[in-house]
Amino acid sequence: MQVPGPDTRVVELRVHGILGTTGDELTDSVASVDVAGDGVGRIMRPADRLRRPVPGPMLNAGERSVPRIVEGYVWGAMTSGGLAKATWALLFPFALANMAHWMLPPTRTDNPVSRVLCSSLRALMRISALLLTMLMVAQITVITLDLVGSQCLAPGARCLGFVPEAARGADVLRSVVLLIPVALVVLLMHRLSTVSWRVSAPKDDSPQHSALAPMLPGGNVVSDPDTPALRALHVAAALATAALVVLGGPLTFSLDPRWLVAVAVLLVAVIGTAGLDDPAGMRETSKLFRALLGRRSRRVLMSVAGVLLASVALLPGEPAGPLPGSGATIDALTALLVLTCVAVAVLLLPASLLARPVWKSQPKQLRPWAGGWMAAPVLMLAAMLGNGFGAGLALSVRQTLSVPRAPGAAPLLLPAAFDDVTIFWGTAVVLMAVALVVAVPWLLVRRFRRDDEDPIPDEVALLHAGRREDQRKAASAWRIADLQRRYSHQLFLVIAGVLTVSTAASLAARFAGMPRLPWLSAIGVVALAGLAVGLLRMVFLAATKRDTARYLGVLGDLALFWPREAHPVVPPCYALKVIPELADRATEHLKDPNTRVVLVGHSQGSLLAAVAAARLLESLPESDRERVGLVTAGSQLQWAYPRAFPGVVPHAALRDLAGAMGDRWRSLCRGTDPLGGAVTTWNRQVYNGMLIGVGLRGDGTEGPLPAATRGPTGALVLGGDHWLPDPQRGPFSCRRWVPGVLGHSDYSGDPEWDRAVAMAAGLERPVRGAALPLSEAPQIPSAPDPRAVGSGAVGSGAVGSGALSPQGDDGGSIGDSVEDLPRRTAGETAEAARSKRSKSIRAFRKESKRPVEAEVPEQQSHEEPPPEAAESSPDLPAQQDSEPRSEPSVLPEITEPRGRIAPWERGSSLRSTDS
Repeated sequence: MQVPGPDTRVVELRVHGILGTTGDELTDSVASVDVAGDGVGRIMRPADRLRRPVPGPMLNAGERSVPRIVEGYVWGAMTSGGLAKATWALLFPFALANMAHWMLPPTRTDNPVSRVLCSSLRALMRISALLLTMLMVAQITVITLDLVGSQCLAPGARCLGFVPEAARGADVLRSVVLLIPVALVVLLMHRLSTVSWRVSAPKDDSPQHSALAPMLPGGNVVSDPDTPALRALHVAAALATAALVVLGGPLTFSLDPRWLVAVAVLLVAVIGTAGLDDPAGMRETSKLFRALLGRRSRRVLMSVAGVLLASVALLPGEPAGPLPGSGATIDALTALLVLTCVAVAVLLLPASLLARPVWKSQPKQLRPWAGGWMAAPVLMLAAMLGNGFGAGLALSVRQTLSVPRAPGAAPLLLPAAFDDVTIFWGTAVVLMAVALVVAVPWLLVRRFRRDDEDPIPDEVALLHAGRREDQRKAASAWRIADLQRRYSHQLFLVIAGVLTVSTAASLAARFAGMPRLPWLSAIGVVALAGLAVGLLRMVFLAATKRDTARYLGVLGDLALFWPREAHPVVPPCYALKVIPELADRATEHLKDPNTRVVLVGHSQGSLLAAVAAARLLESLPESDRERVGLVTAGSQLQWAYPRAFPGVVPHAALRDLAGAMGDRWRSLCRGTDPLGGAVTTWNRQVYNGMLIGVGLRGDGTEGPLPAATRGPTGALVLGGDHWLPDPQRGPFSCRRWVPGVLGHSDYSGDPEWDRAVAMAAGLERPVRGAALPLSEAPQIPSAPDPRAVGSGAVGSGAVGSGALSPQGDDGGSIGDSVEDLPRRTAGETAEAARSKRSKSIRAFRKESKRPVEAEVPEQQSHEEPPPEAAESSPDLPAQQDSEPRSEPSVLPEITEPRGRIAPWERGSSLRSTDS
């Protein structure tokens, strides 16, 4: 490790998470200004009253203060703001289908069966995305040309009476006017799929296959060179589908040349979509498809599809009454979409089993969700959301047109597939309500049962030692957050089950002759109408109100991280811009040999920062890598991303990144955070008053870690994780303090933030044994059973009769000896022990004649009572599988070991020394 010199400085480059933020909030300043970027990706610094950039506060590292520059990368404008981005919510089913492609399990390159299965799954994913596009365009065509043009505006129809009869009799005029919205939708889809963020950094994307596990996190998050060809195939298939609605549908053979051309275009689109499966261009078949779908071929294909739609508009036949191709087209596309989703679910089972050796050695809480099967329910959800939105829009339009209809007018009809959708959604709503009625009481009972068994978990008691009220508040928040992290993925599994049952019910009602329940269809109609109207209203509010736009941008923040690979008609991926620009900015700062760069990411920003750090380590020379650090706060890099996307952010990649970073990867965690969690440690337990666990090591391995040390601000540092007390300790003068339980917010307000940055910069290292919850230098007990560590149970190893029980203590100096401290005997009350301790400390201070400010805070030592005393004493509540916890005492704020100054006091100390 490079030794810091007198000119060393630290650049803290921050990245925010979801919901966006402002430069002021990101840099913790009252004003901020742009110092780099292009207005979309903005790099900002704090500013003074004249709007000039200023450096950040000094960074206290060890026994010195180091200059620090705080910069923040603001990328919220890429996912929210303005009418154009608000309409992106309408494409959320497409983005969800594209994200499901990235959730597939990794391919085992040494197993040919795994390679075939994963290739088939990726092909089915792309075909499902193509069918979703075709279904949406078919539904829009049914609404405009069938419902409005052929039925409502037919000659003699008593609908929309303000339309003159001459216009109703002009078939060509009606078809042309009402096919224009369909053409505009397809044109906008093509236009949106061509938009990409301009990257103001050197572009060095090296395409890799999304199913191959990267050596470092996000190594395959690059743009797919096959996206232009996939875009052309989607556009051609959409235009051909609109034409087939008019020409009788895909299942009715016709000698009309236009029908033959439309079917041929669809076959080319399906075959080409299935064959584009190798971004790296390593396979011969992929090279063949890429050559056949060159720029000229794509233009010819889209031109043929455009001419086909124009011919249908100019020669529509006699559009009077429901179009015969509407029902057949919707039925065929819906059936094919359901079949592909089922095929994906079936093939995922053996593919996940074959990929199981990759993660079977990992603890259960680190393995992929549902054994790597999560892509199936996400794809099903995307398909049903897309189908439901189109059906809801059609039903809403029919209801609107039917209100002013004159008496005796013919009813407006929709294809029978829309009635099936109403049954589907009605069944889904009822089943979801039943699931909620069952799940909510179960979760409440589980929570209160745990409250009765263990009112305050050992980790909470150790973290908030001596603060009974904080322990009570934190314990409740810990349990709620743990429930959300533990069971959030099961929500998708419940949704998958509900969708499966609903699909079976709708198919039985359609083909098995089961009686239709009117009330069930009514519930489905209301649900679909609410879905369509609610989404359109949200889009309108997002375009006019900034706060609504930020909350709607949450969907984009989560789904638009992933590049276009399965579905090209999704908004541009912001990760392809943010990650290279972060790495480029860090590289620019590293040109100064005295500069150290620490990438800091909060929530979703932690994923961006981790991938950017991995890119830096791959591109920088060895001498510069040691000047790169990483801090993640409120991160999902353990409990969510490796488990949902095992082929992109696998656990092995995080282990390699930790080995490459050494001790310069720090993670700030709160047990009260429902969205963030631990990153580098797991299987944590309190053993003999110490927090121990298993985690990632700086040498690139994983295994048991040394016991946690307590930092000067009360945080417990285990491996690379800094567990922050929440609520914070304090308040204290000359130090920022935020009251209440913070959860997922305001990590930078914790004083441990600066300490983690200093450690990530290589300027400070954890002091082994510093401020442990013991009153003496810790005597390492015999190691617990490894099986107990693996299962996460609290160890119950025997402790000698002379050992101290450290649980419930609040830290102390490692220089004090046990003989110099008063002990609490069995049966002695806590008040008497504190009084005796205070007298002893006052006498010690009087004899040593040292100033009070230089003293180590008062500490309380407890001798472990015998079992009979522990059972009889009300002050010593016993805990399951752990040492008896002593009654917490109200102690002063924790400081560092004797002879060291707390970080928030070092500035004045150094100034007085210099003067």
